Amino acid sequence: MTESKSRILCVEDNRDSREMIATLLRESNSSYDVTAVETAAEALALNAKNKFDLYILDIWLPGMDGVELCRRLRDRGVTDPIMFFSAMGVQAKDRDYVLAAGADEFLVKSIDLDRLTLTVERLLTGVEAPVE
Repeated sequence: MTESKSRILCVEDNRDSREMIATLLRESNSSYDVTAVETAAEALALNAKNKFDLYILDIWLPGMDGVELCRRLRDRGVTDPIMFFSAMGVQAKDRDYVLAAGADEFLVKSIDLDRLTLTVERLLTGVEAPVE
């Protein structure tokens, strides 16, 4: 019996960050099938043709920001987890802004990368976040 892969779409305009996130996730769990794109337009086109189990978005994207992309994905009926992994501020209002758009999680890029992989695993398995 073959193990089903978790399909992850990463939307990040910075090439180095995009490749780093995709590589990190692929190496952290062989059951992750990671697709990484540069723009919201590419993400929407892929979403129209494919099902993903998790979306990882940056906030600052060319053409359409990640918050608007999140809203559009939710408007299309996407119920799968959406998380932001962005360098945008760490103020509570920033977190509230992306969560109000429909995101499930917001991590700041300067965090420990282990937290990224743990959060991805938590979102894919539906395990509740520990209380900090």
